[in-house]
Amino acid sequence: MKVLLIGGTGLISTAVTQLLLEQGNEVYLLNRGKRGALPQGVIPLTADINDEAKVAELIKDLQFDAVANYIAFVPAHIERDYRLFKGKTRQYVFISSASAYQKPLSDFRVTESTPLANPYWDYSRNKIACEETCMKLYREEGFPITIVRPSHTYGNPYIPLGVHGRHGSWQVVARMLAGKPVIIHGDGTSLWTMTHNSDFAKGFCGLLGNLHAIGESVHITSDESLTWNQVYEAIAAVLGVKLNALHVSSDFLCDCGTYDFLRGSLTGDKAASVVFDNSKLKRLVPGFVATKRFDQGIRETMDYVLSHPECQAPDEEFDRWCDAIVDATRAAAETVKAQLKT
Repeated sequence: MKVLLIGGTGLISTAVTQLLLEQGNEVYLLNRGKRGALPQGVIPLTADINDEAKVAELIKDLQFDAVANYIAFVPAHIERDYRLFKGKTRQYVFISSASAYQKPLSDFRVTESTPLANPYWDYSRNKIACEETCMKLYREEGFPITIVRPSHTYGNPYIPLGVHGRHGSWQVVARMLAGKPVIIHGDGTSLWTMTHNSDFAKGFCGLLGNLHAIGESVHITSDESLTWNQVYEAIAAVLGVKLNALHVSSDFLCDCGTYDFLRGSLTGDKAASVVFDNSKLKRLVPGFVATKRFDQGIRETMDYVLSHPECQAPDEEFDRWCDAIVDATRAAAETVKAQLKT
């Protein structure tokens, strides 16, 4: 196949690019060329996708079996891609998000027919609007749409956690190594699904060029369910330390300021128990199975991060915020106990 990936250098797209190349496909990457060396074997197209005229010039003599856009976030991006790729691709893949599913859920078991509604997170609502634009173009214009919904995907160098600062998860790891309290939202018993990017790539590549995937929405996740306590314990085990966990209400964390994005990422996503039904994906991609167990995948990721100092940037703001949450939580407990004694 001849495949164009728009973006193509992020966490999930890097794994997809690698697998497509291993399968012998002709892979074009369209990006601004600012993320370092591209994978060997890809054909680069250097441009900002928002520079529509330049992109149109670059692709004027090209036809694709599939085009996938990893950096479309609002309906205008879909409309632009329609203008660029109408008649130039057999399939257009929009990468949406499993966070678009109904929050709160009416059933913790999520299928592709679960309603899309997330009042807590603008990111998710914009993805929903993009999906609606995609399906309108498919129904009214015959644009060959496939919608893919990743959930919490991880891999080198991304450590998947529920609560972290603006600069990623390293500071949580640093707190673990120092024996400091680590914040886990809620009581840590809600169910969550982690998917290694290599497993995501297997499902994604199986949908490319797949005529049965046209006009369909599909999520790609592991079948493994974990509690957040298990997630944090697995990371502590890799580090060889005892986890010092502090469980804090998601609502309280969201109300404490500094990190406004927590309202979306917790209340609108990670605070809910979610179990994905991957039957549709397995029907479209026979033989698909996610094989990277979390304890295996997180060991690989942690080994990578620990051996790459550039992945270990401190986040003092987040560390101070955590300390303040710890102090406030303990002080509140002491205040209640003191009041009950009077």
